[in-house]
Amino acid sequence: FLLECTPLTSRLEQSDSILSKLRKSGEAGYQIPRGGMFRFVSCANFLGEMIEWFGFAMASNFHLPAVSFFLFTVANLAPRAYYHHRWYKQYFGDKYPARRTAVIPYVF
Repeated sequence: FLLECTPLTSRLEQSDSILSKLRKSGEAGYQIPRGGMFRFVSCANFLGEMIEWFGFAMASNFHLPAVSFFLFTVANLAPRAYYHHRWYKQYFGDKYPARRTAVIPYVF
């Protein structure tokens, strides 16, 4: 239950909220997301999504369709997170937090 609810709250309310507030109406340009899990990863919303689907797989007692959906989600989002992270580093250069990883804190 906690594994499913905590990431859902984090991803839908905090990560998405942080992303939606990056640019004010009429503003142009890109901003660095900060706060929440963005302190550790570039794609906190993707991390929350992956954890949610892992929680779903776990709740289904690792039933094959649920595990497959989790694995396909990771296979889709992990490369996207990698390329987002790489783009952030190239675009923002030294302004981008050096210790931040793509999607799994301290690992990837």
